[in-house]
Amino acid sequence: MSIAALIVAAGKGERAGGDIPKQFQRVNGKALVRHAAEALAGHPGISGLFVVHAEGQSSDMADVLGDVDATLVPGGAERQDSVVAGLHAIKAAGGFGHALIHDAARPFIPAQVIDDLIAALETYDGAIPGLLVVDTLAMAAEGLGETVPRQGLVRVQTPQAGRLDALLDAHQRWTGTAATDDAQMLRAAGYRVAVIPGSADLEKITLPGDLDRAEKLKAAPMRYRTASGYDVHRLEIGRPMWLCGVLIPHDKGLAGHSDADVALHALTDALLGTISAGDIGTFFPPSDPQWKGAASHLFLEHARNQIIARGGQIEHVDVTIICEAPKIGPHRDAMKARVAELLGMPLADVSIKATTTEKLGFTGRSEGIAAQAMATISLKGE
Repeated sequence: MSIAALIVAAGKGERAGGDIPKQFQRVNGKALVRHAAEALAGHPGISGLFVVHAEGQSSDMADVLGDVDATLVPGGAERQDSVVAGLHAIKAAGGFGHALIHDAARPFIPAQVIDDLIAALETYDGAIPGLLVVDTLAMAAEGLGETVPRQGLVRVQTPQAGRLDALLDAHQRWTGTAATDDAQMLRAAGYRVAVIPGSADLEKITLPGDLDRAEKLKAAPMRYRTASGYDVHRLEIGRPMWLCGVLIPHDKGLAGHSDADVALHALTDALLGTISAGDIGTFFPPSDPQWKGAASHLFLEHARNQIIARGGQIEHVDVTIICEAPKIGPHRDAMKARVAELLGMPLADVSIKATTTEKLGFTGRSEGIAAQAMATISLKGE
């Protein structure tokens, strides 16, 4: 069974709003017609793709479709005229016995729907996806009228599939008003049409709010990344003691090229690790004199900005300071507040802890302070 897909994208789409035709409006960075084209062209059951465009839009359509392999066909004034033009183009191309006709205003096409349509064509002249009506239906004119029985009703969607000769025959024989549905013409011509399960993903983009709904429906999935950081600095008399961006009263401070804020250094490395961007020395080498005595919040803000530039968001940070002195407890709230301010995140998502090594090692001998940090971020996936 050789099947061609036909996308009807020649309408004005004025009800959707915007300065450009609906089929060219974007959801998640791609035009509606491009979403539909990729789904159909990428399905193994589809052997060719034809896209009907409005007069004067051939170049725009080619630009939007990019590397998607499609034959462009000029459309007509009404949807029915455009479908006929597309069906004749499919027939002229040769080799196709069936066609799937799809509206560009339905950008997301589940592969299962295409599978079910193709399977139905084994025994039926045509097939459509349909969703059962679950809401109460009522007539509305001047106020609410009588309810309408919904049993047996379906909401008809596209793609609509059929034998190519049956579709051409049905269109040629149609004598009613301008048809918006290919299946109704198949039925009127005496052909058997199957109804397969539709999908909420196939909802049509019609009004301005529908674009926002589609954006949320197909928002890129979030990826979460966690990384760690670790740093050590020696204690030295006469140096200021900076921890988590807070000046701590103490008889010693931390030695280093910058202000030696060991906690912010560990946290900076953790944040850089979440985006695989190296470590603090990659951007702020101690051999560079411009960073002598620099405040470590500059390093932390740089890591934060790197994450934001990649579309990421910092979800949670956790810092453990390892030392015998000074006591961290009295300064914990100020430290949390400062880190939350620097990273632009809620206070509740910042954790500051402290521990000792029970007088063991260099921290136990008060020769230095160590810090380790963990950071979790979210990134939009592809």
